[in-house]
Amino acid sequence: MESTIFNYGELPEFNKFTSDRINQEFPKVIDKINLDFKNIEKFLSNYLEQENLEWDKVINPLNEVNEILRWSWGVISHINGVKNSESLREIYSKFLPEIINLSNKFGQSKIIYNSLVKLKETNNFDEIKNRILDKEILEMEHRGISLDIDNQKEFNVISEELGKLSTNFSNNVLDATNSWSLILNDKSQVDGVPERVLELMSISAHKFLKKEGEADSKNGPWRLSLDIPTYTAFMTYANDRNLREKLYKAFVSRASHGEKNNSQIIEEILSLRTKQAKLLGYESWAELSLSTKMAKEINNVEKLLEEIRKPAFKTAKNELVRLNKFSKDNGFPISEDLQSWDISYWSELLRKEKLNLDQESLRPWFPLNDVLKGLFKLSEKLFDIKVIEARNEAPIWNDDVLFFNILNKDDEKIASFYLDPYSRPESKRGGAWMDECLNKNNIGKNTLPVAYLVCNQTPPSKDKPSLMSFDEVQTLFHEFGHGLQHMLTTVNLPQAAGINNVEWDAVELPSQFMENWCFHKNTLLNIAKHYKTGEKLSDENFEKLVKNRTFNCGMATLRQLHFAITDIRLHSNLYNNQDKNSNEIRNEISRNTTVIKPIEEDKFLCCFSHIFAGGYSAGYYSYKWAEVLSADAFSMFEEADLENNQNIKAIGKKFKDTILSLGGSIPPLEVFKLFRGREPKTDSLIRHLGLSSVN
Repeated sequence: MESTIFNYGELPEFNKFTSDRINQEFPKVIDKINLDFKNIEKFLSNYLEQENLEWDKVINPLNEVNEILRWSWGVISHINGVKNSESLREIYSKFLPEIINLSNKFGQSKIIYNSLVKLKETNNFDEIKNRILDKEILEMEHRGISLDIDNQKEFNVISEELGKLSTNFSNNVLDATNSWSLILNDKSQVDGVPERVLELMSISAHKFLKKEGEADSKNGPWRLSLDIPTYTAFMTYANDRNLREKLYKAFVSRASHGEKNNSQIIEEILSLRTKQAKLLGYESWAELSLSTKMAKEINNVEKLLEEIRKPAFKTAKNELVRLNKFSKDNGFPISEDLQSWDISYWSELLRKEKLNLDQESLRPWFPLNDVLKGLFKLSEKLFDIKVIEARNEAPIWNDDVLFFNILNKDDEKIASFYLDPYSRPESKRGGAWMDECLNKNNIGKNTLPVAYLVCNQTPPSKDKPSLMSFDEVQTLFHEFGHGLQHMLTTVNLPQAAGINNVEWDAVELPSQFMENWCFHKNTLLNIAKHYKTGEKLSDENFEKLVKNRTFNCGMATLRQLHFAITDIRLHSNLYNNQDKNSNEIRNEISRNTTVIKPIEEDKFLCCFSHIFAGGYSAGYYSYKWAEVLSADAFSMFEEADLENNQNIKAIGKKFKDTILSLGGSIPPLEVFKLFRGREPKTDSLIRHLGLSSVN
């Protein structure tokens, strides 16, 4: 048999996934899937004549074909995200229309649709199977199965165009981020910037200028860029206000001008989404999107966001007044107001004064390896699992990637995951995410769940390990929470195992739940050890981090609400959006969701990949929706006494047996009630955020 890189059910051999081999071999995968699909349709067309249909004969063959497609395209998509290159981009763009066409072909098959409907009508299935069928039928209706020929053709053309536009949007953001930089030669220009960041900037300058010898972090040159570790640190610590302004304006205007301008792409995406929604009988894309989510209706989303916005807005205004006073007391011009590029800088100085907390100085207590050990120890206590590094067991795409196995209490392997921790701005997209490599599957080719966990934290330097900021620690806990739901599922039907079939606005519950443990004293003190001395983080510094959780919480919360409200209204027709472009709509919303008006150069929407190139369109609210669930879930642990190990283990088992185990097998509200014993409340979140009450 001819050797191939596309071995479904196996761990990918990433080093073999070159552009040439993908280009050569992926068409064969597509041909095989098309043939299998034809055979399934042929069988079902005859099988439909039967009086009663069986689950295994209808669902299992469809699942196998879908999984092969998901795995094969998933590997290509993953590499495109973590090891991007011009040639790979071309390949990805080349095959994307074929993937969209395949999806539409499957989703618009009358034979499959009729088989699913009849299967449901002729059987008295349990809740799990009925829920899977209901979702599959609704998905096919959202793929245009009920449309006439002409409308279906239009629908398919739109789908293909939306796929191209989203890819172009993402590429433009990556290119715009990478194309901007400044070479700094004067030491005064980097005054205040931490040493570890200067090292990164000097190495970057060294490579950029193709200099010989070693980079000199003390004397420069230094390269200022828009990658998150550099950008965030410079905005927070650099004394040079003019450079902060220049950097800020470059960041918020990414992909908004020149060849990489996403402005028109945004309008086209919004227009096409509206057209597609109306073809399917919905008034707007938001209505279509919410029909598959826990929130169900736009009003429910708006109600929740407003419930949090009011106290957040009040708190944020008070925070800005306090920050203005502090800045003027410490040398900021009396005649000027703070601008957006001043907020992080002066907030950090205020933080140091009020809390006596220098976040940068705490990095030595959070080396990656120790953070991982602490995270795994917590998971062992809560969920009765073991996490073991498995060196050389799995092919990796970069030397920095780690691979781990998860064992149950009987030391049996139940899952695995990759961890790609460090920023690589030249080839890896920003942000952090969890994705599926393999799903749990007991049908056909049995597979255990395998997850990709991807972060973009500060890489190690020549004489230091990766020393994490506390925010990066929280991000790692967050992504691991997603991974746990994928990996600890006990659902045997792959269509509802892990995060499959979980409503989008509930999928952030486990991830945000795990973040709460970063503020539990014993958990954090077991993690935080100085990388040189082994000294534990002091009680004093822990208390500072807890207080810091609510420092400027109003502005931080308002920022997320600004994104969420902008997203839902851009995708809705309830707010008189006609004759206004997306940026005008965003600016209108900013009146009640920002305390500093966006500047003219601020075209943030042009790099808002979550909603224009990711899966969060009309769904960005889900972060806050799920945060309500996660805060309320964690409060059950708080009520049981976080220091009572026996109680915590018992509730951890309950969390594992419901939230993590049941996946998409039953509605998320029912899963939550099984765990919490009641419906969720917002009280815990507002308390955790430290928001002011609104009278």
